[in-house]
Amino acid sequence: MNLDQLLAGDDHLDFFAQHESNVRAYCRHVPALLTSARGAIVIDAAGDDHIDLLSACGALNYGHNHPHLRSAAVDYLMRDGISAGLDFHTEAKLRFMSQFEQQILAPKGLHYRMQFPGPTGTNCVEAAMKLARKVTGRSSIVAFTNAFHGVTMGSLAATGSVSCRAAERGLLSGVIRLPFEGYCGASLEDIDRFETMAMDPSGGIDPVAAIIVETVQGEGGLNVATSEWLAGLASVTKRLGALLIVDEIQTGCGRTGPFFSFERAGIVPDIICLAKSISGYGFPMSLLLMRPDHDAWSPGEHNGTFRGNSLAFVTAAAALDLWTRDFSEGIENRSRLLEMWCLSMEARHPDHLIAKGLGMMRGLRFADPADAARAAEFAVRNGMIIECCGPHDEVLKVMAPLNIPIDLFVSTLARLGHVIDATLESPSLVPALEGDDAALDSHDHSGDAIPRAEFLHRVADMEFHRLLRDA
Repeated sequence: MNLDQLLAGDDHLDFFAQHESNVRAYCRHVPALLTSARGAIVIDAAGDDHIDLLSACGALNYGHNHPHLRSAAVDYLMRDGISAGLDFHTEAKLRFMSQFEQQILAPKGLHYRMQFPGPTGTNCVEAAMKLARKVTGRSSIVAFTNAFHGVTMGSLAATGSVSCRAAERGLLSGVIRLPFEGYCGASLEDIDRFETMAMDPSGGIDPVAAIIVETVQGEGGLNVATSEWLAGLASVTKRLGALLIVDEIQTGCGRTGPFFSFERAGIVPDIICLAKSISGYGFPMSLLLMRPDHDAWSPGEHNGTFRGNSLAFVTAAAALDLWTRDFSEGIENRSRLLEMWCLSMEARHPDHLIAKGLGMMRGLRFADPADAARAAEFAVRNGMIIECCGPHDEVLKVMAPLNIPIDLFVSTLARLGHVIDATLESPSLVPALEGDDAALDSHDHSGDAIPRAEFLHRVADMEFHRLLRDA
């Protein structure tokens, strides 16, 4: 079968099923053949629009193909700019580092050295844990329940998900698991108790090299740590002689409001992990920030072929240009809008929904995970790209681009609200609205496929604004 035939109809599903690994996941829930995108709109081969409420899991905070970032990338390529620079001194890297220092770090009074450990978040976490162990001469890392830090050996040891850890069961070591704030009622008392155990010669706790934490657990269910808990955790970490690693891979670059999600807690981490939206354009890039006195590396001790992705440096520098006062205020406005929508949905369905999250990474926890799955699949059928998170995929997560047009955001949330209403109030009526019997992906055997549901959308902007006022 030639390419033209594959591009027509649903033949691409068979091709991917035969030639791509079973590990593929997102495409099983959004099986359309995607071709182009701009801002918050993704277009498929059939010409249908999909509103992006996923943002490539937080890698596209500025939306798809932002004109300023695209122009910077195209201009660099047309000038024959260096693409793979290893760790040579390149103009692209110098420009990014200089702008990051002047526009992000210096105004916040932060002093860090920068390391580019590789193209992905897990590369960054691996480097952070390795560095902490070298600096302290200790091996134990403390991580939390429902944490997600990556799926390579070291980061996977710190990750809580059983499904991710299954293949390496028995080989993941060196991590002490503590309850995240709110887990079965956990609070600072649990952190204080751990400190007592760790300081007790008979407490059975090996000396701790580092504590790694997400201020908001994105994959873990949008669990938000309070500022008080984070400040207490930082104090305990310091008293233990350990390093505090904050994983900002999904929460950083404005996703919770400020550039760094830890800013609200008034803490200064020893090490910070950044990836996903640090390049701004979806190009692979990660950035490790370390306090200067923790820069214990020997030359070449931790390296990687693709740590010098110059095209990512170019778009990363261009992304920093977007951080004006108007941009920050825009994030705040959209965050309030999303918060009010989540609270209004909780008020409409108090027995089924709980609002969760912070900033522009919020969502709804369903009492029944099956309802969350149904709502997500109905949303996909209604032209939205969205996912569930949490240990049982019970949280419907909304992570739109930070700059999604307000009118589009309002209308999309209203549409999503109708989908959730139909899921919870009239599930038996949904099949009567179906337009065809096409399965989401005939090669997805993880559960029953849900038929296409053509909802009659009345984008009630006035009603939605009323809900915001009343919430």
